[in-house]
Amino acid sequence: MSYQVLARKWRPRNFSTLVGQEHVVRALSHALAEQRLHHAYLFTGTRGVGKTTIARILAKSLNCETGITATPCGQCSACQEIDSGRFVDLLEVDAATNTRVDEMRQLLENAVYAPTRGRFKVYVIDEVHMLSNSAFNAMLKTLEEPPEHVKFILATTDPQKIPVTVLSRCLQFNLKQMPAVAITGHLAHILQAEGVPYDMPALALVARSAAGSMRDALSLLDQAIAHGAGKVEEAQVRGMLGTVDQDFLLAILEALHAGEAGVLLQVATDMGVRSLSFAAALQELGALLTRIQIVQCVPSAIDDDEPEKERIAALAKAFSPEFVQLAYQIVNVGRTELASAPDEYSGFVMTLLRLHAFRPSSVADVVGSVAVRSRVQPPAAKAQPVLSTPQPQVQQSAPAPVQPRAEAPLASSVPAAGEGDWHRIVAALSLSGLARELAQNCELRQLADGQCLLRLSPKQGHLQMKPNPERLQQALAEYLGNPVQLRIELGENEVDTPAATAGRQRQEQQERAVNAIAQDVFVRDVIDSFGASVVESSIKPIV
Repeated sequence: MSYQVLARKWRPRNFSTLVGQEHVVRALSHALAEQRLHHAYLFTGTRGVGKTTIARILAKSLNCETGITATPCGQCSACQEIDSGRFVDLLEVDAATNTRVDEMRQLLENAVYAPTRGRFKVYVIDEVHMLSNSAFNAMLKTLEEPPEHVKFILATTDPQKIPVTVLSRCLQFNLKQMPAVAITGHLAHILQAEGVPYDMPALALVARSAAGSMRDALSLLDQAIAHGAGKVEEAQVRGMLGTVDQDFLLAILEALHAGEAGVLLQVATDMGVRSLSFAAALQELGALLTRIQIVQCVPSAIDDDEPEKERIAALAKAFSPEFVQLAYQIVNVGRTELASAPDEYSGFVMTLLRLHAFRPSSVADVVGSVAVRSRVQPPAAKAQPVLSTPQPQVQQSAPAPVQPRAEAPLASSVPAAGEGDWHRIVAALSLSGLARELAQNCELRQLADGQCLLRLSPKQGHLQMKPNPERLQQALAEYLGNPVQLRIELGENEVDTPAATAGRQRQEQQERAVNAIAQDVFVRDVIDSFGASVVESSIKPIV
């Protein structure tokens, strides 16, 4: 006996064995049990989700010799003939090859005759959207008021192309794409019944490649069995599908966190040697970043059976949520730019280097280590602030943000200027946007010998992203009149930063304004006379 492919051999024969379309099964089962039968049904959905299968099961339910039922016996002659495709009263029409109005008229002329064997004459028109406008018009009247013994079942992958006059005459059911988990479970059940050894990760790869289509999954499974010589193993399935190993993607993110550009290039080279798809790699990398972001927002969302659970959890802690969002955008943009790149390898490498260029700084990644020292000469009108040696006094007319002192340089753990001095320095810097936010949220730890050490709270770590540190370093060099090497460490602030001081001052002003309104005689009289209340959020202090 010739081999029968899995997609045909394991086609569901009743509603109980149908996978992934519970909402359609429930509606049809209730309608059949209560004998509330419509004359026309429309099933929509992508390829391989069960449109034709449900149509055949429904035809068996209508014509089973045991009666109209949601559970056809599968043993009577009508059920067996429908399963084998030779039931005379089940007419399956391919609209893609019968698009003309004459063919539709000929089909409908036979609808007036009573069924030969069954209880109903069932017309299954597949890809109905391919019919011409004239063919649609020809079937409208019969579709709206068919003979009592006729049932229409229409199926399509593109319901947008069907005229609304046809849609309004049908009960429409939208079939969903199969979840990957449901596909994986069904494939495992089939392989157990077939006696084929398999790995669950291999089935997960097949289910993901099927993109929601059970028929595609079964076809890929047939191919995987042949490729693996009767076995379905993860390594062989990856080679067959050209799927990018998760180890490559995790290695990319781990090298990105470590700031090792050479490792990124080596991973890209290894992928090229194995002829892996760089477009698929960027797609999978975007999916991995999505899983990392989900773990950051909902740590309990990661499955216990996730094979890379520990590495994903570690990356979720290593990267800030803001950088994960940025990396996701960079990966998606890089994927769209592959078509215009000199070649896929170059486009993939440039995407990885772009991720490296925009990676977040950390304690180990000293900000400004690669920045070019500023050589801008000091403005004539500015005073020299505190450095390692005393500076001469400026003229009386010149602005002096920081008064010069004669103290010796202080240790690295003690600021070389007081809290108020850093506040005045920040106020005098020519900065705007995120670079100014970075300066305002930092605490000065050292300013001596051309070195500036700042401390930034880990909660504000996203402000270290380039080019903010380089802009702050350049502004400090212009203000001090000397090259400055800027370093930023992460840690809890010991004194108020300019941003914290400004926030506290705004809060105090708001409280004084609220108290002033509450103590105002006129306001109190209005509250007492009319039972009014003060909306504190509407009170704004006068600055």
